[in-house]
Amino acid sequence: MKADNLLGGSTKLMTEAQQAFSFSRRALLMGGLQAGVGVVLAGRMAWLSVAENERYRTLAESNRVNLTLVPPRRGWIVDRSGAAIASNRTDFRVDLIPDRMKDGEQTLGLLQQLLALTADDMQRIRDDLKGASGFRPVQVAENLDWERFAAVNVRLPELPGVEPARGFARHYPNGAAVAHLIGYVGAASAEQFKKERDPLLVTPGFKLGKDGIEKVLETRLRGQPGAKRVEVTASGRLVKELATRPDTPGQTVKLTIDLGLQDYAARRLGNESGAVVVIDTRTGGILAIASMPAYDPNAFSDGISRAEWGFLTADDHLPLTNKALQGLYPPGSTFKPATALAALRSGIDPERTVNCPGGYQLGNRFFRCLGRHGPVNLHRAIAKSCNTYFYTVGREAGMEAVADAARQLGLGAEYPLPFPSQRYGTVPDPAWKLKKYKQAWTAADTLNASIGQGYLLASPLQLAVQVARIASGRALVPRILADEPIVGPSLDVPPDRMNLIRSGMDEVVNGAGTAGRSRLQLDGIRMGGKTGTAQVRRIEGGARGGLNVPWKYRDHGLFVGFAPVDNPQYAVAVVIEHGMSGSGAAAPVARDVITWLFDREKAMATLTALETEWGGTIAERMAKKQAAWLFQRDAERRAQASGGAPVAGAPQ
Repeated sequence: MKADNLLGGSTKLMTEAQQAFSFSRRALLMGGLQAGVGVVLAGRMAWLSVAENERYRTLAESNRVNLTLVPPRRGWIVDRSGAAIASNRTDFRVDLIPDRMKDGEQTLGLLQQLLALTADDMQRIRDDLKGASGFRPVQVAENLDWERFAAVNVRLPELPGVEPARGFARHYPNGAAVAHLIGYVGAASAEQFKKERDPLLVTPGFKLGKDGIEKVLETRLRGQPGAKRVEVTASGRLVKELATRPDTPGQTVKLTIDLGLQDYAARRLGNESGAVVVIDTRTGGILAIASMPAYDPNAFSDGISRAEWGFLTADDHLPLTNKALQGLYPPGSTFKPATALAALRSGIDPERTVNCPGGYQLGNRFFRCLGRHGPVNLHRAIAKSCNTYFYTVGREAGMEAVADAARQLGLGAEYPLPFPSQRYGTVPDPAWKLKKYKQAWTAADTLNASIGQGYLLASPLQLAVQVARIASGRALVPRILADEPIVGPSLDVPPDRMNLIRSGMDEVVNGAGTAGRSRLQLDGIRMGGKTGTAQVRRIEGGARGGLNVPWKYRDHGLFVGFAPVDNPQYAVAVVIEHGMSGSGAAAPVARDVITWLFDREKAMATLTALETEWGGTIAERMAKKQAAWLFQRDAERRAQASGGAPVAGAPQ
């Protein structure tokens, strides 16, 4: 019987040839698959190594080499003769490289001891370390004195990860005297970084302009950062420094300012709250623009403390406000030359006399004068500041003519100056009042405006421009950048008419006028001017400007002037907030400031005596005032904590 029969069915047996063929087919299939994969891998490798070579080389290099920015040195700001208003001083600083640190708390503890770091400093450093990359520096302290910087260097072997560095910091040699002129620098805010996404903004030691010229001219002053290339491992560990590219300093900015005059004007304001502006009547260049009280811009640039900030914001004299540009005041009698100009342009005879019985009757209301001047013409009216005369000619000329003359003299204008903000005040007219208040203009409004009251408002800068245009006869445009000359055209006023106004202003100071006590004590040089007393609020009777009235309700004192009278070179405007009178408070300041331009020794002798009386220099008085404020604040807090009454006179 056959085998297949014995197994109960038929069975096909594979021959040796068939088995060999089947194996070869599977091997060929697997080999083909392997070859295909190999071709794909080889192609991909070729693509990466050839076509994508540059890209991955760059990525590999960026993983191996990191770039650390070096803050650029800011450009200097100098005065018209090249003296530094804002410069850079050597800055000793200490940073931490997180990757190099071993025992972080031990290192921080030793740094706290060596550098006298506060608890706030330590918390800030710890917070910065948490969010820092391994190789990026974290600031510990800046603006260190040599002793503390040297102490860290001596103990450097015990401080792994600590990196002392020498850089540059902003410096303002004249301190508060240039604060509102220049502004200050500071670290970039989180909002600024989110907006610009510039890594330079978060680089330790970098500062940018925060106010004043520092802010407006940031792009010119900043410069280009340098860079330091370092090799690191994949985890960010520093291997070695490769190369350093130096920074490119910012541009030097030259101003029309005379730094000596700027410093003198700020110091001469003493303990008053006010502003001084001096303009060169030949070029329109601003020689001084001082606002006091002020702050020390070095303190802001170094990082102002909470105590300093509290002291500044609590001061009712507003040291953070630039009064020269942002302070607006009724010009008072300093506006009368504009009314005189309007009268002359309207054809009113300057020799015509107006009788002053002590005021002007309008309907059932009597507008008072400063005295009983009797018959006065234009010359005598300016010298004696006779309200009655200007009520009369102002009403006859009309408010449109008065407003037009004021605008031609520079009031109500905003000028192309590199400051973050300036207020341009108000020169009212019938259309303005109707638009703003939905009310018709009245004759009473014209009378008030004619003597510089009512709706009229002007800044000290505008008052300086007004007197500069009167003195020069040209529409000077104030400028502060020395590289941007602006030529002012002649005013649409006959020279003989402007001479009449200048003659009256000469009489104010050098004749029987209101500022005779402030005539220059200089041989052959006279100053012409106009005093002004601006009412802050209506106070009946003789208490309007008296010492029994709270300071903030007293009248402002103003003065505008020019010198020499026979060949004007300089124009000055002074505003003393709540100074009670222009002749008593503002004119003496203008006299001394103008004296400095012709005889510095005499002006400095006057100032030295005054500062002795006041209690020292600006910085010394600020330090004493801050110490007193801190004492009162702390005493008040102790009294409140113990349930007692607040200390009398302490800030509330």
